[in-house]
Amino acid sequence: MARTAAPVYDPQAIEPKWREAWKKAGLFRVTEDSSKPKFYNLVMFPYPSGPLHMGHFRNYVIGDAFARYKVMRGFNVLNPFGWDAFGLPAENAAIKSGIPPRVSTEGNIAISKHELDIMGVLYAWDREVTTCNEDYYQWTQWLFLKFLEMGLAYKQKAWVNWCPKDMTVLANEQIVNGVCWRCGTKPTKKELEQWFFKITAYAQRLLDDLNKLDRWPERVKVMQANWIGRSEGAELEFFVEHDGKLRVFTTRPDTVFGATFMVVAPEHEMVQKVVTPEQRAAVDAYIERTKAETEIERLSTEHEKTGVFSGAYAINPFTKERIPIWIADYVLATYGTGAIMAVPAHDSRDFEFARRYKLPIRRVISANREAASEPLDQAFEAYDGVLVNSGSFSGLSVKEGVARISAEAERMGIGRRTITYRLRDWLISRQRYWGVPIPIIYCPDHGIVPVPYDQLPISLPDKVEFRSDGQNPLLHTPSFLDTTCPKCGKPSRRETDTMDTFVDSSWYFLRYADPNNQRLPFDKKTVDYWMPVDQYTGGIEHAILHLLYSRFFMKALFDAGMVSVDEPFAALFTQGMIHRNGYVMAKSKGNGITPDDMVQKYGADTGRVYELFIGPPDQDAEWNDRGVDGVARFLHRVWRLILGEEDEVVPGMAPVSSEDLARKLHETIEKVTRDLEAFHFNTAMSALMELSNSMQDYLQAGGQRNEAWEAVCRDLTKMLGPFASHLAEEMWQRLGGEGLVVFQAWPQADPDILRRARVVVVVQVDGKVRDRIEMPAGIDQVAAQQRALTGPNVRRAIGDRAVRRAVYVPDRLINLVTG
Repeated sequence: MARTAAPVYDPQAIEPKWREAWKKAGLFRVTEDSSKPKFYNLVMFPYPSGPLHMGHFRNYVIGDAFARYKVMRGFNVLNPFGWDAFGLPAENAAIKSGIPPRVSTEGNIAISKHELDIMGVLYAWDREVTTCNEDYYQWTQWLFLKFLEMGLAYKQKAWVNWCPKDMTVLANEQIVNGVCWRCGTKPTKKELEQWFFKITAYAQRLLDDLNKLDRWPERVKVMQANWIGRSEGAELEFFVEHDGKLRVFTTRPDTVFGATFMVVAPEHEMVQKVVTPEQRAAVDAYIERTKAETEIERLSTEHEKTGVFSGAYAINPFTKERIPIWIADYVLATYGTGAIMAVPAHDSRDFEFARRYKLPIRRVISANREAASEPLDQAFEAYDGVLVNSGSFSGLSVKEGVARISAEAERMGIGRRTITYRLRDWLISRQRYWGVPIPIIYCPDHGIVPVPYDQLPISLPDKVEFRSDGQNPLLHTPSFLDTTCPKCGKPSRRETDTMDTFVDSSWYFLRYADPNNQRLPFDKKTVDYWMPVDQYTGGIEHAILHLLYSRFFMKALFDAGMVSVDEPFAALFTQGMIHRNGYVMAKSKGNGITPDDMVQKYGADTGRVYELFIGPPDQDAEWNDRGVDGVARFLHRVWRLILGEEDEVVPGMAPVSSEDLARKLHETIEKVTRDLEAFHFNTAMSALMELSNSMQDYLQAGGQRNEAWEAVCRDLTKMLGPFASHLAEEMWQRLGGEGLVVFQAWPQADPDILRRARVVVVVQVDGKVRDRIEMPAGIDQVAAQQRALTGPNVRRAIGDRAVRRAVYVPDRLINLVTG
């Protein structure tokens, strides 16, 4: 390889050249290729609300670096990008400024594409999707109709969360910490006819299949499991005096003898039937007050429990006692049946409520029979007691009591064992303009009529009048609203609600696989080649909303025979946020750094490397300008190290042989490869820095720039490719390398060289031998302890205990002390 002399490293001069070279070479322009293993690498697409800053780029740089690495490993890499382009911010901006949402959105997309480009973040732009374009949302409408056919889309009157500022409905998942996830306004309750997707039909599969996702963060799976909220129990019927019956769901049928009152949610349909004339005014006033409370507030343990007596009574089917029916905010219409049997002795919320309103408290579970009549200072919620004061069931264990009382309720015809979920059906209607029109027509004769598939898309009109009161402009746009019925041809009107934007993002990863299909949303054979996504990268804030909805979509499409896998994302990585000056980097905080500023001052590669080196990528990190300067110095040093010709020998330096340097190189190849596979970009970068230090030591000790040296330079350059991509290309060319470095084979560690550089370290836990682990010779104590803790035998021996200290005999033994 013929070397070219190097001038001073000038990133602003060299970087544009390599970006053009990648585009010309068709980096990430791929087709289905059975001769290579496929790898679908995906970062969550953004909402184009304005210019990006370096905080946004952590996600994109991680994805870009990993995609380049996988190309070098020989994979056929699909690395697409697009825009989640519908949504409220553009519509709200249009109300204020008069700039149409499409115009502002397209302008923001152009700015963002420029910023991605100058940072060297490249995608398969020939597969770009934009959710507000007809060639995408036509197929979102198509999928709505498919769900309607499958019985998964339906319209129903329901109490919904209403954002008074954004003038639209919110799904339960879109209320975060008690406020609207978009604007931070506290929502109220409103009863409206709305469109839903029947996600509850998949509740158990969504829960069970979390076990398949062994490459997802555990905390994301826990968040989804908690949101789905499976509860086993029984439904029981309590007869209401003079008017019907109330169904309740309980996880503790064993406590039914302790039910001393009933509570129904303010929104429950039975409220207006059971309330007595004397109590109606008080009940109506109470219901009106609760509309201002969010579900999160109502469920909070710190929230004061309030209620009002309905005036009506029910009959406890087991005790035959007459018990009062109360209306209270701590019971939700959306959970179980919206009514509970209140057992204050054994439920803390019921206990608090009973104390406040002086309602009876009867103990029916006790740690022992002798304590059956002792007064309670708090609810006894244990599951390991025995039944007391429970008629013929007294003396049974809780487990036996649950089974026997459930069976008795079934025998009496007033109950059944059942399972319920916290998860509610997904409310997708939005009373706003800038979204996908729901393809439904309302005919005076035929009622709800789906738009035929061959009449899609139902286009969103560009020319509408935005009103200061926030009302949906489609209500006042006759050219959109007025139409004819597809069945009878009579004058009819279109649905003016648009779809929740999370519908758009629940299937976009499938369209990337087949973006130009004009017959279907995607071709099954093509999608089957690429799916599932092998690596998905994005923020933890999407753990419930987007990720749960996408899993639902994939299962529904699997049942429709449109895909062959029922989980969309095989591996998930959630990156941490970048902070600066103590706050999350944000335009509104004034602490953002633009990509243009970064490139002009340092070059793109300094920004890329710093974002990957700043800390563990799954944790938040604080931006430090001195750290950026340090990365810039490192890149300049590597440039001089690899391409320089005059080396300063330092007298007295310990000699470093070519064999020592080769050993260090292969240890680095092994570590960087392992770290990249584990998404440990920061430690991979540290290893490359250590290798460059060893190379510097070699030269300063009088080492020669011979063929062995050149081999180390070439492999370091390759490994820098995913990180400092422009620099690596320039150095590769100047080293005489052929083609682009991104298309070179990733370096392979030589096992023979590594074997000569390894030792077997005995691992003890509290003095007992638990493992023998191969480690690099000369490994320090911290690294040896980290390596020791990866062994399953060691982890099992330690259990839940903490390692207090470690005793290390270098290259021979490490004893982990837990006492």
